Amino acid sequence: MNQSSEFSLRNLLGRIGFWFLILLILFYTLFPFYWAFVSSLKTENEVFQPATFFPENPTVINYESAFQNTQFTQGLLNSTIVSSVSVGLALVVGSFAAYALGRLEFRGKTLMLYAVLAMTMFPQISILSGLFEIVRESGLFGQLSSMILTYPIITLPFTVWTLTSFFKGLPAELEQAALVDGANFFQTFYLILLPLTAPALVTTGLLAFISAWNEYLFALTFTTVNPSAQTVTVAIALFSGRISRQEPIAEIMAASVVVTVPLIILVLVFQRRIVEGLTAGAVKG
Repeated sequence: MNQSSEFSLRNLLGRIGFWFLILLILFYTLFPFYWAFVSSLKTENEVFQPATFFPENPTVINYESAFQNTQFTQGLLNSTIVSSVSVGLALVVGSFAAYALGRLEFRGKTLMLYAVLAMTMFPQISILSGLFEIVRESGLFGQLSSMILTYPIITLPFTVWTLTSFFKGLPAELEQAALVDGANFFQTFYLILLPLTAPALVTTGLLAFISAWNEYLFALTFTTVNPSAQTVTVAIALFSGRISRQEPIAEIMAASVVVTVPLIILVLVFQRRIVEGLTAGAVKG
């Protein structure tokens, strides 16, 4: 076997190994969603039978039951409101903070930036008791506003840290040209720099939305006295079946699929912006 044949064989084996690894990763990441979708199409009796990869008698009764559950539909609306508003607050506040940390020079900037990063390292349970007291004393306990005001604690540090690197990478000549043309600092930020960070805003906004949409601990704790304010994650966890003492596994699976679909749609709609946001700054010059 000559050298070119050996090279072709190694190249072929490398490609086979590469695609095998890709398929393995796809199976590992997509199979749980596939299993949830298949289970949502089964009857409750079939769910408790030996596992099958396809439903014997597909049915949408579980989806009908999920949408007939007023607590679930109210939870969808609550999650949409809470996630959208909290992400909006995180992007507004985070963009101003990122502009200051990325473009301005002041004492203690590096320490402040690492303090923001350190905030992401604390688990939610470690700050829950303190937040609970604050929410209760402020009169927001059991209301949507309790989650709207506390979710940015989770989403804001990541937003600030990510946007700071984007603002820092923008050419200084843009600000100088805008100032020469008579724009003030706010106009320069709002009209010149902020539109250039659109990929970063979309990427961080989407990731923050997913984090807020999937949040469970704060939502469960702050809405125990008011079920009408519970988000969809709590509503699914407290799902009750159509029949007394029923384990509504298939209905829970159907509700989980419904909750996942909006996130998939958002990723598909903004996938180009997401790729731009994740790859921006990777190549210099």
